[in-house]
Order: sequence, then structure tokens, then C-alpha cells
Amino acid sequence: MHTSQLRLLNQRTSRPVPLTQLGFGGAPLGNLYRKVSDADAQGALHAAYDSGVRFFDTAPQYGLGRSEQRFGTALREIDRNTLQLSTKVGRLLLDCEPHEVTPEAFVDVPQKRIVFDYTYDGVMRSYEASKQRLGVETVDILLVHDVCAFSQGSQEKSDEKLRELFDGGGYRALTELRDSGEIAAIGAGVNEWQVCEKLLGMGDFDGFLLAGRYTLLEQEALDSFLPLCEQRDVGIILGGPYNSGILATGAIPGAKYNYDTAPAPILERVRAIEDICAAHDTPLIAAALQFVLGHPCVKTVVPGAVSAAEVQANAALMARVIPAALWRDLRSAGLIRPDAPLPSETADAA
Repeated sequence: MHTSQLRLLNQRTSRPVPLTQLGFGGAPLGNLYRKVSDADAQGALHAAYDSGVRFFDTAPQYGLGRSEQRFGTALREIDRNTLQLSTKVGRLLLDCEPHEVTPEAFVDVPQKRIVFDYTYDGVMRSYEASKQRLGVETVDILLVHDVCAFSQGSQEKSDEKLRELFDGGGYRALTELRDSGEIAAIGAGVNEWQVCEKLLGMGDFDGFLLAGRYTLLEQEALDSFLPLCEQRDVGIILGGPYNSGILATGAIPGAKYNYDTAPAPILERVRAIEDICAAHDTPLIAAALQFVLGHPCVKTVVPGAVSAAEVQANAALMARVIPAALWRDLRSAGLIRPDAPLPSETADAA
């Protein structure tokens, strides 16, 4: 499987982070929306590793620690030194009474409640707790989780959390961990590119996990953020390549777009993309998965999976050869931006 590098700004103290172009996103293994058996979770993790995936991402939020614990179980049988691992900080998981449990979108979770904490102490406590659940001595990439307006509920709340991160010492904790060699890279895992751009103006970040904001349907990040990443040599881990569903299912009744029912204009646009994909005998889901890797800043894409079969399906989609004419036809039809780098162009340049 092809490997890229998450570019590191602090070359003097940081080490390269080799990322396979197909990664593994751990949110579904936290029982996102539905319960996943331990057997299926372990099957998915082992199948990913066996298929060549070497980048695995998780977070305390995912099932209130359940995803990290499942990763930890798998890592007792997989050589930790052969893969790259990322987790996130910003949410502390505290013991609580049953009525205080804050599962968010996860089901069958431990008896914990979430407290947002982006201070120095909060970052360090979160990191130590994650290492215990994962059963590891260190991770490779540590990401500040959900400081965006989408996750915090408003721009005012997002700005408040950013102030806490910098004024409260959370950013200092991250840079200390990186400068000491404890971790290799720092960044943020968010649902909006705008906050990533803001963070690049505030500190020295190596990369970002951006969920759903650069896809076949959304390329607004090309206006300023992705060019800035190219200038600063910052890598992108791309989550949510299907915009939470519709680019995997197609424009079916009830299709989901950004965690809600897809509106009519999105359904119409997806149908037009599907028609061009069909003309080139290519599944929409394969085009959606591979399109994002056309941008040179996107180092890996991390679709989720809840079983070995889903992992194997993702690997097959990534391996599928997509005709260069498909991308050109999408561009000619105005369905992707003229300045969006195409996978065929990236391959030619390589």
C-alpha cells in the first residue's frame, strides 16, 4: 500500500510520520449509532492491518473510551512499532452516576461523562488516560479534538475553547510532548477547515484531521486553507470522505449529508456525479474515496469500518483503477472545481 509522509514543521525535533494512504478511523468501534460486537471490532482492526493499513486513529470521545480500549486489545497482538497511531485531547472522561452519562451519538457506553478541558492539565490527563486505555507507552500524533464551531455549538464557544487552549496551557503541553520526542506530531481533529486555518495563524501545527470538508461535494477549502497548507508543508488526514453517507449510498431516499437528511440540491448534484461515474463503470463510493487523495496535502483518508468485510471492501475500493477521463468529465460538467487537483494528475506528477 502506498505510503506518504505527514509533513512536519519542526524538523529539528520531530520525526517523520509515514502514513498509508488508506487509514482506519476508530469512531465506529465506539458503537457510533449502533452496537458493534467485540468480535467484529477485533476482526475489523486485524483485517485492516492484514490489508496493509498502518495508520490508525481513535479518540476518548468514541464510545467514552470503548474505541481506545478495543484498539488496545488489538495492539496486544499487533506489533505497535509497525504502525502509526493517533488519538485526541480535549475531552476528559470522568466517572459519574448513570443519569449523568454523556454518550453523544454512541450507544452501550461505559458509565462516564465528558468534560471539555483544553488546559495544560487537561491535555496531559487526557493523554495519560488514553495511553492506559490503548496499552501503549506513546502515540505518534496527538490532535486537539473538536474546537470548531460545528462541535462547540457556536463561533463564540469555539473562540472560547481556542483561548483556553493557548491561554490555559494546552498548546504548551502539546509542544512540550513533541519537543521532548514523546510524540511525533501535533494538530487538531475538527469538522471545519476554518478553525484549522485560524490555528495555523496561532501556533506551529504539523497536520489536521479534517472530517468531511474536502470531498466530491465540498471543495471550499481550496479558497485559502489548502493553499496555506501547501505553503506551510502541513499534512491533512481526511476523514468523512462520504459526507456522512450520501457519497457512499448515492442519492437514495433518506440519504444522509453531513449527519442530516440530504436536501434536494445535494441529491440532484449527487445524481449528476453518479451518472458520470456510471458512464465510466465506476462506483460512486470508489470515486469519493480516491478523489480526496488527488490533493498533495491529503496524506491519508480514514473511512470507518465495523467488520472485516467492510475493511476489505474499503481496501478494494482504494485499489480500484479509476479512468482519468472520469475526473476530467466531472470537471468539465462543473461538478468539481477547476482548481481541484485530480488523482490522475497527482499520479502523473509522481
